[in-house]
Amino acid sequence: MAEKDQTKLKAQIAELKAEKNAVIFAHYYTRPEIQEIADFIGDSLALAQEATRVDADILVMCGVHFMGETMKILCPDKKVLIPDMSAGCSLADSCKAEDFNQFIEEQTALHKSKPIVVSYVNTTAEVKALTDVVVTSSNAQKIVEQLPKDKPIIFGPDHNLGSHINSVTGREMILWNGACHVHSRFSLEALLRLKAENPGVEVLAHPECKAPILAQSDVIGSTKALLQHTIKSPAKRFIIATESGILFEMQRACPDKQFIPVPPEVTEGVGCSCNECEYMRMNTLEKVYACLRDGQPQMQVNKETAAKAVSSIKRMLEMS
Repeated sequence: MAEKDQTKLKAQIAELKAEKNAVIFAHYYTRPEIQEIADFIGDSLALAQEATRVDADILVMCGVHFMGETMKILCPDKKVLIPDMSAGCSLADSCKAEDFNQFIEEQTALHKSKPIVVSYVNTTAEVKALTDVVVTSSNAQKIVEQLPKDKPIIFGPDHNLGSHINSVTGREMILWNGACHVHSRFSLEALLRLKAENPGVEVLAHPECKAPILAQSDVIGSTKALLQHTIKSPAKRFIIATESGILFEMQRACPDKQFIPVPPEVTEGVGCSCNECEYMRMNTLEKVYACLRDGQPQMQVNKETAAKAVSSIKRMLEMS
């Protein structure tokens, strides 16, 4: 889209926001132009929490489907709009509620008692409803360390994150075999090459990455934690292994610093210099304008499911 058209569309979105008392939330992984129009930018849970504090009639969640669900669960009396309802999440999709429930039942039978069920926030409302406590990449270690050591723990759906938490806590959680298709496809070969080309430059990685990537990293943390590290660090250059949308916010916060993205593994003969989530990129200015104009698509969550899911989220907030 031409810059002139973008400017016009942004002005129209601003008019609709004011007219309808709406607030726009954008995840760090969305397009730069979406982050530019957002009132709040952050990770999924931080945005949902912020939504509970704003005085607005309409909440526009520019992210993926499960993020809209979480926002609606925490803000049941507000209208939550999603620019594209088909924007899914490979990690959430890797853990269907019926399959996860069967996994819980199997482990319960094996251990002769129901394990504590811990689920990453990147899950559907139905999976959260089966969960004892939800975690994020920033608080997972803290919460797991508070759980009884004499009880088995199921962790889902991200196997890479679960493995990392096991390694830093010494726990042996039972892991669901799910993964984020973005974070699991970073190229180790490319990372090693970048490290050789940039000696002494820190590698920052998200814990959803595979273990070999994390083993080569200097700082492992949530998207927000990685952003904060780049702001506070005196270093001027960083190698980044997480979804490339965060580079916009890093560059905006630190215009004098350089951020080098780790590319994904080459697939089907095609490679690129960055690693993007195509679902996050489904959020566009045109779709934000249309959803504000039409009041659709609107997120709805079954009340019974929401009541069960919110308890696991509240427990997380209490423990963190």
